[in-house]
Amino acid sequence: MFRTMSVAFTREEDLEATAADLADRPISPHPNLVTPEGLALIEAELAAARAAYTAAQVKGSIESDRTAMARATRDLRYWSARRASAQLQEPTADDGGVRFGGSVSIEREDGRTQTWRIVGEDEADPAKGSVSHVSPLARALLGKRIGDEAVVAGQSVEITAVG
Repeated sequence: MFRTMSVAFTREEDLEATAADLADRPISPHPNLVTPEGLALIEAELAAARAAYTAAQVKGSIESDRTAMARATRDLRYWSARRASAQLQEPTADDGGVRFGGSVSIEREDGRTQTWRIVGEDEADPAKGSVSHVSPLARALLGKRIGDEAVVAGQSVEITAVG
């Protein structure tokens, strides 16, 4: 019969070593398209990661705060890679079609309307009305025009506005 040991009897170093073994944040295989706001967000996150890395170094020895150093190093690798691969997409002339960086309003079969802005993966925030260009929603709508229909999540929607 095995008994679980209380956390009170584990060594703090063991917990730090586990926390310091953070896996890298996954990098998307898709092109890293960004709006000007998305590029600014990546640069701000990169600056914050650099500051966190410097702060973790200054706090003392790496052994004393391995978790903070591991997080900072992981974030620095991620945001450096995202900055290096960023492909800035300047706003283009409005040709009436749904496009990257633009917004689109849809009406669902049940009468609900929603408006989305199609942006880069790192700046997407569905709760705030923005979706990634690689999302199924964006893929279904890109290139469509007002009055066109698309299938989103198995339901037919109509494009009601493009901006």
